[in-house]
Amino acid sequence: MDLPIFFIDAFPSDNIITLNEDTSKHVVQVLRMKPLETLQLTDGAGNLLTAQIVDDHKKRCTVKIVERQAVQKKKQEVCIAISLLKNSNRFEWFLEKATEIGVTEIIPLLCERTEKQHFRYDRMKQITISAMLQSKQVWLPVLRQPTDVLKVISSSVYKTKLIAHCEEEMKVSLTDFYKESDTQILIGPEGDFSNQEIVFALDRAYQPVTLGETRLRTETAGVVAAALLCG
Repeated sequence: MDLPIFFIDAFPSDNIITLNEDTSKHVVQVLRMKPLETLQLTDGAGNLLTAQIVDDHKKRCTVKIVERQAVQKKKQEVCIAISLLKNSNRFEWFLEKATEIGVTEIIPLLCERTEKQHFRYDRMKQITISAMLQSKQVWLPVLRQPTDVLKVISSSVYKTKLIAHCEEEMKVSLTDFYKESDTQILIGPEGDFSNQEIVFALDRAYQPVTLGETRLRTETAGVVAAALLCG
């Protein structure tokens, strides 16, 4: 049986940890775990602890570390830089699925045609944490603050740089793309990237790609790109 896994911000140097109130409540009141039962903890940076409950206090549950593991990060980095959406629920759905798939970095984009620019960072970060735990991973994707698309394009350090846009031109299908290097892909807003943004990207070595024959919603395109690049 899989052990329940929880997130902690940082790992202490000693072997005794007092869990925060929310985690303690879930462990003690929801899962009804008792002293000597075992759980796991991760900081989202590849560290995994196996710990045994010492004190089942519902607000300050205390555990003792019995094993430490360091899980190696994926060799290939995948960054999805995707426009914010007018419907925040759809963006949250993308964050959840991209995290489950194994994306390593997510950049919310502010584009010329982006309709909504408000971003509740703490809520969005918590969605990625929950998705990481649900999918039994120990590496949390880096979630950036919303950034102007031209700035993202200008500062990209990825070896392979892609842009998925709807303009008619020769494009490589992402299903046929040779995936061996760290990759960043740009996904535009509901109205697509502006011509200026597309030209700006192409002038800086971004390759145009297609995600298939049908026109996809922004969040769907982000998930399809994540699945193809992380698969």
